[in-house]
This record gives sequence, C-alpha cells and structure tokens, in this order.
Amino acid sequence: MTSQRVRNPWGQGERLRLEILEAAARLLSELGGEEGLTIRGVARAAGIAPASIYQHFADKAALVKGLIEYDYQQLTAAMAAAEERCPADAALDRVRAQMKAYCRFALDSPGHYRLMVNNRPATRTGPLVDVVKQMIAAFERCEQAGVRLRVPPRRAAVVVFVATHGRVALWHASEDPAQENLVLEFVDELISLVTE
Repeated sequence: MTSQRVRNPWGQGERLRLEILEAAARLLSELGGEEGLTIRGVARAAGIAPASIYQHFADKAALVKGLIEYDYQQLTAAMAAAEERCPADAALDRVRAQMKAYCRFALDSPGHYRLMVNNRPATRTGPLVDVVKQMIAAFERCEQAGVRLRVPPRRAAVVVFVATHGRVALWHASEDPAQENLVLEFVDELISLVTE
C-alpha cells in the first residue's frame, strides 16, 4: 500500500498532474499494458484520492492520452541526450545514437512502447510520426555534412525507422533477453544499407 503523499502548495496543480503521470507510468511498467490501468490504481500509486485525478484528467482515456504524451517526452529526451553525447561533426553517429536510444526505450519499457504504438491519434501527427520527422532532419544533416546516402534523406529515415520498428516488434513478440543486443546491432546494419 502506498503512503499518503504530502500536498503540493497552493497553485502547483501542474506538479500534481506530473506526479499522477509518473505514478501511471510506474503502474504501467508493472502491469506491462494499459488493460489493468485504472483511475483508482493510479490514485493509490500516487497516494491521492481518485477525485484528485479527475481535476486533471476527465476519464481513463484522457489519462492514457496524457501518459502517451508523457512517454513521448521521455523518448524524445532520451534520443536527444544520446545524440548530444556524440561530437557535433559526427552526423551519422548521431543518427545511430538516436535510433539506439529509440530501441533502448522500446526494450526497457515495453508496456509504454506498446501504449504509444497501439493508440493511434485521429490526426496525422503523433509521437511516432514526430520521431520519423526527427530522423528525416537527422539524415538531412548527414547529407549536408557530406555523408553519401543511397536514397534521399526522407526515404533513408523511413526505411531505418520502419525496419527498426519492425525489429523491435519482433523482439516484443518473444521478449527474449538474449536478442536485445541483436536489436541494437540491427540499427548499425540498417544505417549501413542506406549510406555509401
């Protein structure tokens, strides 16, 4: 049982919203999927009353949407941090680092990754579409840095993303820990296929 949390000072409702999302994220990791995710369960994990959640999320669907946005922020932050660890002039290494961070997120947080993938937005935007756009920009930077691509940057990004996404999906089907390194190595193989 979770202990009662200390109330946030007046006017810090956004902090409570973040605490709710963090509790939902922890619970989702334990459950492995959104099926068992409930308002009451999240409230218990956050140490608050269920009514407090409704001040920020109208229902479970709104909470799940908020969680997807939260997960996307975690994913993009991990990808950006991985890219920044590479030298600025190593454009191709930066692409590799981003895609490996994407894989690492999917391998380490399968429930979160499935949540992002299985809840498609009604529009043509969304977390994974935005990741593809990031990859297009990354391959454009490669081309500007003199990296010779076998296909245009947009196609290189789509090929690498879709194939990586497929490889991750295969891992999710088995969740064989011995295959994790193969998923990460696959990124290197893919990138070598779209570059000269």
